[in-house]
Amino acid sequence: MTEQKKKAKKPTQKHRILKYIEDFGSITMLEAFRDLGIGQFHTRMFELEALGYVFESTDERGKNRYGDPVTYKRYKLVKKGMRI
Repeated sequence: MTEQKKKAKKPTQKHRILKYIEDFGSITMLEAFRDLGIGQFHTRMFELEALGYVFESTDERGKNRYGDPVTYKRYKLVKKGMRI
């Protein structure tokens, strides 16, 4: 067995998003950036949707660092798509 085959495959950003949702039930863009280091969150979500994954989004409200109201989306997995 070669050295390369012995190494475990590093999870992709799409895998990390799906695992996060599996572990915590949902994900936001901020959580993806802060907890997973994913800066192109919406691109990864678009790619997952292209593979047949279906997400439900809900608006949540909070405040930014200046106390101004902000609205952001929380995503939950509704239907699994193709295996990645």
